[in-house]
Amino acid sequence: MNRSAIEEELIRQDVFRWLDQKLATGASEVTREELRNYTFGTENIPLVDTARGIRNPADFESTLSILTSIKSPYADSFTSDGFVHYSYQSREGGDNKKLRRAFETRAPLLYLHAVRPGAFVPYYPVYVEADDQERRQFLISLDPSLHFVKDPLNLDSDERSYAEKLVRTRLHQPLFRARVMRAYVTTCSICHLKHADLLDAAHIIADSDADGMARVTNGLALCKIHHAAYDRNLLGITPDYEVRIDRELLIEVDGPMLRHGLQDMHGQKLTLPKRPSERPARESLARRFAEFSA
Repeated sequence: MNRSAIEEELIRQDVFRWLDQKLATGASEVTREELRNYTFGTENIPLVDTARGIRNPADFESTLSILTSIKSPYADSFTSDGFVHYSYQSREGGDNKKLRRAFETRAPLLYLHAVRPGAFVPYYPVYVEADDQERRQFLISLDPSLHFVKDPLNLDSDERSYAEKLVRTRLHQPLFRARVMRAYVTTCSICHLKHADLLDAAHIIADSDADGMARVTNGLALCKIHHAAYDRNLLGITPDYEVRIDRELLIEVDGPMLRHGLQDMHGQKLTLPKRPSERPARESLARRFAEFSA
């Protein structure tokens, strides 16, 4: 027997509130174990399936969540048009029908994008915007502003330009943060602060720049004061991973925050990720350091 539409909607909204609380602490990902242990009141309602990339509780009218795994057999991705292209399940059946029902009823879903085995960046609420039967895929928007696109299967030039900017600035950033925080073990690379809610994933080359890719090698885990100083070129980092503080700031006299938070960092070596492949790209640091030096 299916739940009432009202109860199903209450559960969906509670899932989103539950995720809000988790992410408010500075967390950048949720684990499969956490997702499987979600409870509504006293009832356990797993938010992920054991072996499939779609969660269709038997008593729900439509899909509750979908995920893209690290080794998905389907061609699922969010692309430059701002939508997740989520492939039909290989056999026609309940999974496709329930996702199609979510399209028909505008039911809000949870989308989970894997950043490593067993850990996901959540996007919510998301909506099925189109059922592309020719390509056997659903189009799912990850941002509310895309609800108003007239024809998701055929974007005009203005819509595509807007969607490309949206993907760069809003959809890639949660993945970027999760990967940077993982690489730096949720620790500021300068002062070693470990409070996740006081840490940022900082870009070396700005994401508004053509070379500002949302990759770990273009990122640094920085506390908020060091991130702000880096963005304003009051703090620089050499290609050899050493911190430099602006000359005028070094001789300024102020309170202990300036002395211990910035001036004492001059000449300090960055704490780097253990994996060489995740360390900051020297050429990117050199480009930014030239701006700082100038």
